[in-house]
Amino acid sequence: MKVKKISEHIWSLKTWMIIPIHVWIVADKEGITLIDAGMPMMTKGIMNFMEQLNAGPLLRILLTHGHSDHVGAVKGILKKYEVPVYAHPVEIPYMQGEVVYPKRKKLENNLPKTIVSPLLEDGQTKLKKMGALTPYFTPGHSPGHVVYYHEQDQVLLAGDLFTSKKGKLKQPMATFTADMEQAVASASIISQLKPKQLEVCHGNTVFQPSDQLEEYVKSMERKLEGR
Repeated sequence: MKVKKISEHIWSLKTWMIIPIHVWIVADKEGITLIDAGMPMMTKGIMNFMEQLNAGPLLRILLTHGHSDHVGAVKGILKKYEVPVYAHPVEIPYMQGEVVYPKRKKLENNLPKTIVSPLLEDGQTKLKKMGALTPYFTPGHSPGHVVYYHEQDQVLLAGDLFTSKKGKLKQPMATFTADMEQAVASASIISQLKPKQLEVCHGNTVFQPSDQLEEYVKSMERKLEGR
């Protein structure tokens, strides 16, 4: 597994399974947050790096969504660290095998029930800020997909809202995307936040992504019209 410091407070951990798979570790003064949990084979590497980093305790695991390549290390990590796991409430029934993901044929019991908590302020519908990270609802790739913005570092951890290649924004993988039109609409989060840097699970860093957004949206609209 390859580790890279991508900003003052954030590290990416990458492995390969035909395509790259990234998870992210964010350190602040209280401790560590893990964003996404990759594949089961990443479990030991993630835990080893958190110990080597020596930046305080693991506080929480945040999920962009519940597909199997984003939650694989959760159960293994929870055997050692008793921490909460959060996802958007819309996503939870899909990842827990209660509802079939769009475009899938069978239920996916990717995480046991009771493990995942809704990413909400108590008794409210507002998404809850977690340490230095603010979540934003960006449905499309999955029904309850979210991204996490680190305002101080101006880094957007975008999960599968996009892929990227050679620093260019690319569409999420079509085979696994529930609603591509909705995913393209959710891309507007870039114009709202104007991050300096965007990180995706499957791809490399995109710098100044707002400079590419208009071209990306227009090309995707043309593609969708031609279906």
